[in-house]
Amino acid sequence: MTDSQKWLVFVFIAGSAWLIYLLAPVLMPFAFAAMLAYLGDPLTDKLETHRLLSRTKAVLVVFSVMTLAFVLVLLLLVPLLEYQVEQFVSSLPAYVSWLNETVIPWTQRRFHLGIRPINLSQIVNLIKSHWEQAGGIAATVMSSVSHSGGVIAEWLMNLLLIPVVTFYLLRDWDGLVAKVHGLLPRRIAPAAAKLAAEVDTVLAAFVRGQLYVMLALGCIYSIGLWMTGLDLALLIGMLAGLVSFVPYLGAIVGIVTACIAALVQFHDLIHLVPVAIVFIVGQSLEGMVLTPMLVGDKIGLHPVAVMFAVLAGGQLFGFLGILLALPVASVIMVLLRHVHDLYRYSDFYARE
Repeated sequence: MTDSQKWLVFVFIAGSAWLIYLLAPVLMPFAFAAMLAYLGDPLTDKLETHRLLSRTKAVLVVFSVMTLAFVLVLLLLVPLLEYQVEQFVSSLPAYVSWLNETVIPWTQRRFHLGIRPINLSQIVNLIKSHWEQAGGIAATVMSSVSHSGGVIAEWLMNLLLIPVVTFYLLRDWDGLVAKVHGLLPRRIAPAAAKLAAEVDTVLAAFVRGQLYVMLALGCIYSIGLWMTGLDLALLIGMLAGLVSFVPYLGAIVGIVTACIAALVQFHDLIHLVPVAIVFIVGQSLEGMVLTPMLVGDKIGLHPVAVMFAVLAGGQLFGFLGILLALPVASVIMVLLRHVHDLYRYSDFYARE
């Protein structure tokens, strides 16, 4: 590759990154759709390979299953979560009272810090009043449509784009991959195909495997906390499961919030023991069963690298960056492995 070609590739990559940065809000539904299509493509290929259905019919079956699963989750999970959120809002005064009467005095005695009691009663009353007055909220939202109609329309359009784009990407996925491969220069096509296969293995392990791990942990935490008698079991368990894609973050968030909820609800320390056992069991199952079975060791990202990737993605591209941080980091890791191998076998490294 000549110097001019290298500069051309560099300019193309830099321009693409800048364009993604500018279009991050617009790209959000396409990123979600691409992830859903990537999740559904293996099942679609299996239905098509065994000649059970044509590609379009196989896509219709997979798309219908995914839609049905999403609707069932909404119908079953959302009402339960809404009830738990209502419980949390109604318990906010108890949380504030516990902080002011127990935590802050203990901290002052222990560390001699001049911490003032938290005065959140007005904020709590404001939140409770707005939560209970659903009609007032609805009226306020409807009255503000004229002022923010463009934003609401854009949000609805992005929401409606996700299933449409998912369907078309799922239908044309193999064709798009073949066209991209056909555009590659013939002298690098075999190496690019090998690299793409390795990237696909890593991405499949992350996107599909990590999603299953998150859902499994959410169920384990929720059921375990429910067995301990915690009122906010579902809310805390699902929250801990959903943020578990960052190593140890799910367990930290879950055990801190669950311990606070247990202290406020039961007013003793003995109930912290079963809460701790739930998260110890969940972390043990994740490390010894779930991650090896569903994700495997194909990703190989260090926990510090995972945290940096999530924070850097959020800083550069907002929520889109957080969504794509770990898949992109996995791809970069594959590329760095090959760069490392090239360096180790290069004359520059071997020359003494």
